[in-house]
Amino acid sequence: GNTSEDYLRILQNVPTKRAAAYMRVSNPVNSSKLSLVEKGICEDIQCKSEELVIQKQGLYLIYCHLNFHFPNCSNSPTDLKIEFLVNDKVNRQTLSTWCASETCQEKTFKTLFLLHLTYLDVKDRISVTLNHPKFLNEISLPNENVLGVLRYSDEM
Repeated sequence: GNTSEDYLRILQNVPTKRAAAYMRVSNPVNSSKLSLVEKGICEDIQCKSEELVIQKQGLYLIYCHLNFHFPNCSNSPTDLKIEFLVNDKVNRQTLSTWCASETCQEKTFKTLFLLHLTYLDVKDRISVTLNHPKFLNEISLPNENVLGVLRYSDEM
């Protein structure tokens, strides 16, 4: 089935009093910050159009699952950079190079998953940026691009 829908169902059925957010992401309109689509879970976290705002301090697990499509893969490499921002400052990032000559095919699909455990305070704002949002695959896998935040503990 649809992996993102399975995760959503699991999270909805887990009895928890901790904060959690699980939102679909999509291409930004005029920035590199990914937009959050109003679909998913948002408990004890404020969900805005481009960011999640923490309501309870604690240790949080942040993760992002993104699918990419390179319709015309050339022999020149493309660097994809995903950044987790906390209060508009880079807190975690990953860089991955795709479409190098040895891996190039006519059409290429790739998936990136970024996971981060960090302490967050009340009113901290979490967002995700992507240096090449045009490659985000929203056509064949729109529901598989997600940002999730789970409160792991209230202690450091």
